[in-house]
Amino acid sequence: MSAHEVDATAFSVFEMREVTAETIDEALASSGDALAVVFFWGGDCFNCEIAKKAMLAQPEAIRSLGLTWFHANVYEHRELGRRFVQHGVPIWFFFHRGKRLGRATGWHGLAQFAAAVDAARAKIEKNG
Repeated sequence: MSAHEVDATAFSVFEMREVTAETIDEALASSGDALAVVFFWGGDCFNCEIAKKAMLAQPEAIRSLGLTWFHANVYEHRELGRRFVQHGVPIWFFFHRGKRLGRATGWHGLAQFAAAVDAARAKIEKNG
């Protein structure tokens, strides 16, 4: 794989649907009552590739989090980066019924990511 090719394996393994500025709101709405997460990444982003490889190393643990996955290349869709005030990638934003609940910035291991998922679920329970 050349430096400019994107390894899309994680996108298919975790059934991440690609979103753009034009499709993100509809995609999140299609998640219904599920906890949705959008993986914002960029081409030629070393840390994004590290995150994808770490996720692929433990697919069952990632799947057990019970998330509805989406992904967006914010280098190609800069308006998404501006909309969500992103200052770097990778970053994951959690949503429920279209409302942003929190985020995980950078990949700091499964435990930290799972804690961010738990925090988002706690907000759902608290706020309905």
